[in-house]
Amino acid sequence: MARTDLKKYWIPLALLAPIVAAIVLYWSQQTSTGYGDAFISGNGRILATEIDVSTKLAGRIEKITVNEGSFVRAGEPLVYMQTDVLQAQRAEAMAQLRQAESQVASANAQVAARESDKAAALAVVAQRETELALARKRLARSEKLAVSGATSRQTLDDDRSAVLAAEAVLAAAQAQVAAVESAIHAAQAQVAGAESAVAAAQATIERIQADIDDSVLSSPRDGRVQYRIAQPGEVLGMGGKVLNVVDLADVYMTFFVPETVAGRIAIGSDARLVLDAAPEYVVPARVSFVSSTAQFTPKTVETASERQKLMFRVKAQIDPELLQRNLEQVKTGLPGVAWLKLDDSIPWPAELEVSLPQP
Repeated sequence: MARTDLKKYWIPLALLAPIVAAIVLYWSQQTSTGYGDAFISGNGRILATEIDVSTKLAGRIEKITVNEGSFVRAGEPLVYMQTDVLQAQRAEAMAQLRQAESQVASANAQVAARESDKAAALAVVAQRETELALARKRLARSEKLAVSGATSRQTLDDDRSAVLAAEAVLAAAQAQVAAVESAIHAAQAQVAGAESAVAAAQATIERIQADIDDSVLSSPRDGRVQYRIAQPGEVLGMGGKVLNVVDLADVYMTFFVPETVAGRIAIGSDARLVLDAAPEYVVPARVSFVSSTAQFTPKTVETASERQKLMFRVKAQIDPELLQRNLEQVKTGLPGVAWLKLDDSIPWPAELEVSLPQP
């Protein structure tokens, strides 16, 4: 009896199979046609530019001021790293700066002292030059008197010796001036060295201060915190990630189109996005990118048969002003469909007219 009952059901099912297959084929043709040959669609997901807020230096996280889902503004402090070591290094560099400045003052004082010695030595040289000139005049008179026999030979010899002595004294004074000038140059070199030490200390302070400033991690753009990758108290290395921020001014959908229509899509063309989570809304967008090379469509986007075709990746960008007006509604990762119009002379169907939620 069981076999007889089964035969009763197999015969109707066998008759219905071709009908079901025909219905499926018709439905697939209708759904693939969509709004006509002038329109083409592709499955995709809403994506956005993601930015990792990372440390510049290794260190311990002291405080995080935001949570996942928080909206942040560009330049807003998000993470504070511990800076105890940097503060100590800065204090040490400040002490070195004061020491170098003291050395500059001391070296300048040495230069002033040596310049004073030079002035005194020049005065001595002037005095010795006067004495030499006087000795030479006395010798000239003695030589005239000696010709006429009006003075003794001894007096003439004494005057000649006096000139030689004055010349030696003048040479010694001039040598003293040269020695003082050398001392001035040495003192000036000490000043230059001390000033270099000051500049080095100032540069060290600026570098440490820059590291202290970089220990406050700020948001690079307006956006929303997507993940807290690390927590306060954790020690991170250089480049350690703390937060992941989504730039809500750079939101787009990536999808794929066949190679047969890729060449008909121009940058800046209008697009319409319909999200699975809110099919009642139609979001306007513009094509911002069309791949220049074909690829096989990923498994997560198309069916197995469609993956056998070469496809081109396309990005449809959402207007940043529209995003700013609807920041609370922007969600990344949502699946949907992107529609493109291949013929500008044809208007958008009523179902694809822009429809947005009320603010």
